[in-house]
Amino acid sequence: MDAFDKRILAALQADATLPVAKVAEMAGLSPTPCWRRIQKLEQAGVIRKRVALLDRRKLNVGVTVFIAIRTSQHNAAWLERFRRALADIPEIVDFYRMSGEIDYLIRAVVPDIEAYDGVYKRLISAVDLTDVTSMFAMEELKSTTEVPLDYAAEA
Repeated sequence: MDAFDKRILAALQADATLPVAKVAEMAGLSPTPCWRRIQKLEQAGVIRKRVALLDRRKLNVGVTVFIAIRTSQHNAAWLERFRRALADIPEIVDFYRMSGEIDYLIRAVVPDIEAYDGVYKRLISAVDLTDVTSMFAMEELKSTTEVPLDYAAEA
C-alpha cells in the first residue's frame, strides 16, 4: 500500500462510479497502471465490493434504531442461531459482538416504531435473550462509509 493506492482508494470511496481515467488522474497515474492497481486491491480484498448508497428516507426507512442485547448464552451454537436469525431480518443493517456490559449491538432501519415492533418480535422469537434495549436516533450527525486511510501500512 503506497500513496498511489491510498489516493485510488480515496477516490473510489467517494465515488465508485468514477471512470478509471478519472481515478488515475486523481491518483497521479496513467489509466493502465491505475486499473492494474485497482485489480490488485480487489484481489487482495482491500476493495471488498462496490455498491450504490441509497437514500433511506426516500425508501421509507428513515428511522434508525440501535438495539443493545444482553444474553446469558455464551456458546457457539447459540451465537450461530442468533447470527442466522439476524441474517433473515432485512431491517438489520449492522450487527456487532461487543466487549463490556452489552453483548451485541445492532443497527436497524425502519419506517416507524410499529415496524420496529415487528423486528423486535422476530428478534425475541429467534433466540433466548436476557435484555433488549432499543434506542431511536433523534438526528444523524455523521454517517459515512469512508474509512480513514492514514493508518494503512505503507509498502
